[in-house]
Amino acid sequence: LGQTLLNRDGREVTPTEAGERLLSYARRLLALAEEARDVVARPGPDGAVKLGIPEDFAAYRLAKLLAAFSRAHPALRLDVRADQSLNLKRDIERGDLDLALLKRGVDDTRAAIAAWPEQVYWVTSKGHPVNLDGRSLPLIGFPPGCLYRTRAIHALESEGRAWHMAYTSSSLAGIQAAVAAGMGLSILSDMSVQAEHRVLTAREGFAPIDRTEVALVASPDASPATLRLADRLAEFCEKVQAKAA
Repeated sequence: LGQTLLNRDGREVTPTEAGERLLSYARRLLALAEEARDVVARPGPDGAVKLGIPEDFAAYRLAKLLAAFSRAHPALRLDVRADQSLNLKRDIERGDLDLALLKRGVDDTRAAIAAWPEQVYWVTSKGHPVNLDGRSLPLIGFPPGCLYRTRAIHALESEGRAWHMAYTSSSLAGIQAAVAAGMGLSILSDMSVQAEHRVLTAREGFAPIDRTEVALVASPDASPATLRLADRLAEFCEKVQAKAA
């Protein structure tokens, strides 16, 4: 550099003014070199996993599991969408989702990583119960195509009971609120029944809806990261099933 950088006095060595100026640049250069090594040596990103879940699972401690999974895999982008099972099934078949938890009938034979029977109940308002002896029972449900809506209508018609749709919502929270307000009957999974709801019994002519299940479905070309998340979701569903039992 054409400059004296160090003053030497016996065993003591101190930087000159030029040396002090160079020292600040040297420290920055070394830090930049270390950062470059870290970035180049760091493993590549794991990519992204697109997950679909039913709304009741979204509100049932599943967020904690997904947050823990994200923290354990910081290089992985996790895209989660809560929606009706009808839409989730369509999107995983089209390749728009990598993994999905969805509701379906037990007679659905399409391949799944795992499936668990579901507890589904008829519910009315605890404070404003529906008149069960009325000429036409008011129903609350998701839009047409929903598994629960189809099962509810089939159950009533099998018993020869008249019904009409009193309230339709694409939101689980909207359905729960409408039931609590006494606008009609609905069927909900056990994890969606709230304190403001009353579960109707078989003695009242409303046996639990059976032959539905929660299935964990992955795309045919699922990535290793997707399959790791599937393992966590399967463990979660096993615990939910054990608690329900």
